[in-house]
Amino acid sequence: MVSSIVTPLDRPNVDTDQIVPKQFLKLVQRTGFGKFLFHDWRFDQNNTPKKEFVLNDSKYTGSHILVSGDNFGCGSSREHAAWAIKDYGFDVVIAPSFADIFYNNCFKNGILPISLPKEIVNDLMKTDSVVHVDLASQTIQYNSKSIHFDIDGSRKKTLLEGLDDIAITLQHENKITSFEKNHVL
Repeated sequence: MVSSIVTPLDRPNVDTDQIVPKQFLKLVQRTGFGKFLFHDWRFDQNNTPKKEFVLNDSKYTGSHILVSGDNFGCGSSREHAAWAIKDYGFDVVIAPSFADIFYNNCFKNGILPISLPKEIVNDLMKTDSVVHVDLASQTIQYNSKSIHFDIDGSRKKTLLEGLDDIAITLQHENKITSFEKNHVL
């Protein structure tokens, strides 16, 4: 379960080049990208934080739930965008819709993307209360409301068990070893 206030990013079509600009794609590991999250929106040309940008508001420090507009994660297919979101500390991203590649990259990197109707997303952006996202029961609870969300069963399992593609493959290690022994060239 993730319990947190939400960080409202009330913008549609947030593309991956805004999530993590191309000039910061030099790292080869998955960590270290959080400080570049929404860099061009967060900082001016002198690298001074812009007071009006939501991530620069101390109210949202430590938030683990990002709520945004339609078509979140559009643009290029860079997995760095998911890395930056996770490294910054967001475990859940809620939006009315997601770009397909970004949506898939979220699951590969331990982020729960939740697609909900615009009315609910707008309501979540306005709440000041703590929001509880329970993947096991597939519910979001806040302000005495309980919202159900859908998720593919296999993706739910991988997030609940903390599995990535390699860990999923290693669950079949005995079968792989047996196959290799019986098919030696």
